[in-house]
Amino acid sequence: SRFPASTALTAMAWYNGTSDLQLERLSVYFNEASGNKYVPRAVLVDLEPGTMDAVRAGPFGQLFRPDNFVFGQSGAGNNWAKGHYTEGAELVDQVLDVVRREAESCDCLQGFQITHSLGGGTGAGMGTLLISKIREEFPDRMMATFSVVPSPKVSTPSLSPTTPPCRPPAG
Repeated sequence: SRFPASTALTAMAWYNGTSDLQLERLSVYFNEASGNKYVPRAVLVDLEPGTMDAVRAGPFGQLFRPDNFVFGQSGAGNNWAKGHYTEGAELVDQVLDVVRREAESCDCLQGFQITHSLGGGTGAGMGTLLISKIREEFPDRMMATFSVVPSPKVSTPSLSPTTPPCRPPAG
């Protein structure tokens, strides 16, 4: 590792280290708020408020800029189409406004990193919609996606009876 283990951002986003190189690179992912306090350059999105409430109430919730939490009220019920065409489509412009604001605050925007689920409504449905909108608006910027695959051990009761996974024909 290029950085000593003793250097880190604490849970309160205070830089705690002496590495000039690390300090120089903090601006890639963080904005300096004041003094040595840093705020992640991140936009957190969900189609229902529950997960956002959990993040805000958690140990790292105070790290994030409050207006970078963008969430809907009804959710998509683990339904890709609702995330892409209805609930997500209603929220995507609000998300893009926050993305634009973060992009405009960069000295030299290189690209985007997106972490999302491949299952369900927000990560998969709205995620694909958001990726396509960002590509339209920032066609010359890189995009790296980190996609989380749902576990086959976790069932989605609301969809399982009506949309079974690909199974071979009986017989």
